[in-house]
Amino acid sequence: MYSKAESDLVAQCLKGSRKAQHHLYQQYSDAMYNVCYRMLGSRAEAEDILQESFMDIFRRLDTFRHESSLGAWIKRIVINHCLNGLKRRRIEFAEMTEQVQDIPQEEYAGEEQMVYEVNRVREGIMRLPDGYRQVLTLYLIEGYDHTEIADILGIGEAGSKSQYSRARAKLRALLST
Repeated sequence: MYSKAESDLVAQCLKGSRKAQHHLYQQYSDAMYNVCYRMLGSRAEAEDILQESFMDIFRRLDTFRHESSLGAWIKRIVINHCLNGLKRRRIEFAEMTEQVQDIPQEEYAGEEQMVYEVNRVREGIMRLPDGYRQVLTLYLIEGYDHTEIADILGIGEAGSKSQYSRARAKLRALLST
């Protein structure tokens, strides 16, 4: 799951090498910023959480056990920091009480149209309420399943599924305007 280069980088960071720490930050910061931004919907908050996360990563690097890739370990810490940031906003999860249909697939006229649609979807996702956006992001973009999302967010699996369904319905409504 991990490479020798990854192991060497961690070892150098643990020895206090600023160069290695900078390299680790450069290697993962862009991807982790994107995770933060997708979950939080605010560039300023994403930057703050990213910095908090990396401070925590460097403090806890000695706990990395090479049981997963370094990137996966870092991503989990970043997601947890995002969730803590969202909890500070007092997110409330709504249970789904209605049936939701799938978002229909649209045909694209060309590449420009596709870029336009992707940007519309991205903007629509950013307009979702925090709870909806984080479940949708964790499921669709980060690839977690509902069991994992339920564990990460401290909600039931049914709650994760209902939040996801509601998020899709809300996104569909936002995109149809």
